[in-house]
Amino acid sequence: MTTDDTTAIRALIERSQDAWNRGDGTAYGACFTADATDVTYVGTVYHGGDEIGRAHQALFDSFLKGSRLSVDILEIRRYGADTAVVLTRGESSKGEPKKLGKLATYTVVRGTCGWHIAAVQKTQHKPVMEAVSFTFQPATRPAAR
Repeated sequence: MTTDDTTAIRALIERSQDAWNRGDGTAYGACFTADATDVTYVGTVYHGGDEIGRAHQALFDSFLKGSRLSVDILEIRRYGADTAVVLTRGESSKGEPKKLGKLATYTVVRGTCGWHIAAVQKTQHKPVMEAVSFTFQPATRPAAR
């Protein structure tokens, strides 16, 4: 992966974060492809940048009004010249988050207009359940990174 590609992919995730933090659903949706899939941590599935932007604007105007998205990129892995998977830890909160308790896996693709999000899956991290699993089934513990 070239430094330029890594920088562009990081900038895409930052653009989506900035749009969220401004409460700008149109700009948020513009970070996604026209046929993107967004699976929220509560299980809602949105399709396409327009729908993702419209739905998030409704959220920004109500439940998520004034919220801030904090995102930490954990890794970027390339699959060919025009596709990458980005693993992040993050949280949406009003004020400073106590912890970054959600994980998101983004599939990003490069098109004629640069990098865009083709899919994202968000999951709430459940450390207690994870610890129980590791205690009773140590073989379920992933390798350290």
